[in-house]
Order: sequence, then C-alpha cells, then structure tokens
Amino acid sequence: MDIEFEIDALMEEVEDLFHDKVTQDDIFVLGCSTSEIAGGRIGKASRPEFGMLLVKALVEKTKKLNLFLAVQGCEHINRSLVIERKAAIKYDLEIVSVIPALHAGGGAAVAAYQLFEDPVMVEFVSASAGIDIGETHIGMHIKHVQIPVRFEKNQLGFARVNGLSSRPKLIGGERAQYSH
Repeated sequence: MDIEFEIDALMEEVEDLFHDKVTQDDIFVLGCSTSEIAGGRIGKASRPEFGMLLVKALVEKTKKLNLFLAVQGCEHINRSLVIERKAAIKYDLEIVSVIPALHAGGGAAVAAYQLFEDPVMVEFVSASAGIDIGETHIGMHIKHVQIPVRFEKNQLGFARVNGLSSRPKLIGGERAQYSH
C-alpha cells in the first residue's frame, strides 16, 4: 500500500468534490481512524505516521480552499476537535482542556495538534462539510441539513472514505419560496 500516493489522489478528489460546497472561512472537519487505514479495528492499531501524512496534506488543501480545518478526536476525548485558535475565536467556540494522545484522541488529532500554528481543542463545531475516513462518524459536527458526498476513490488503505456537505434548512409551508 502506497499511502502517500493514495492520500495525494484523495486530496485531488476533496478539492473537486468540495470546492463549490464551501465558502471562505467555513470549517471543514476531518474524522479519521489510522487503525482502519492500516487494516486494523478502529482504535486498536493506531498509525501516527498515517495521521501525520494525511493531516499535512489536508492542511495544505484547506488553506488552498480558504477553510479552517478541524480534526475530530476519538470517543475517549468525547470527539472533541483540534482547531486553530483564530477559528475558535471567530466562531465563538468554547475551548476545552485536553491534549490529544495516540490512544486518547488518535493519530490524526495528535498530528493536527502538532502541525497547527496555534491549536486548541473545542467540544463542538458546526461545520459546512467534512470527510470521514474509517467510519468515525463526523455527522455530529456538520450543520443540518447534511448531504452525503460520494467519493470515486472511497478507500484509503483499508478504510472507507465518506463525505458530508450541508445546505440551509428549507423553512416554511406551502406558500414558502426558496432560492436555488
């Protein structure tokens, strides 16, 4: 398995699939199990080097798209997220006291905490879109109404790859009108 090649191919698809689904300064969530990428069971075979490669590539891609990246940790830290402090301030996100570790946060969250300029942890975000690698269930951090984003390359290593975007809710009754 050439994980670097697979990540590069996935990043091309991320840009193609999401460039018209997000706007400048939106939050983009990554949920990732490096164990699943490696072919193990989620949380049981962490590969921090996979997290580092993936987060590094996604940091570059989200900067190109003018997005804030938020990286979800595992359930041992209540799926809190690593995000840049300036994003937490801009969106008035409550900062929580935890530092992700390999077996309490996961390889991707640890990598994000190391790679971000001024990382903080927050309990929740309401992101416009995101990518889920390894069935980590990012839906709790994506705005309603969520729209599945299907990847042509739907595997990274052994992990399934899924995406979510969102649209505004359609509010009203039979007389309501909506923009397209």
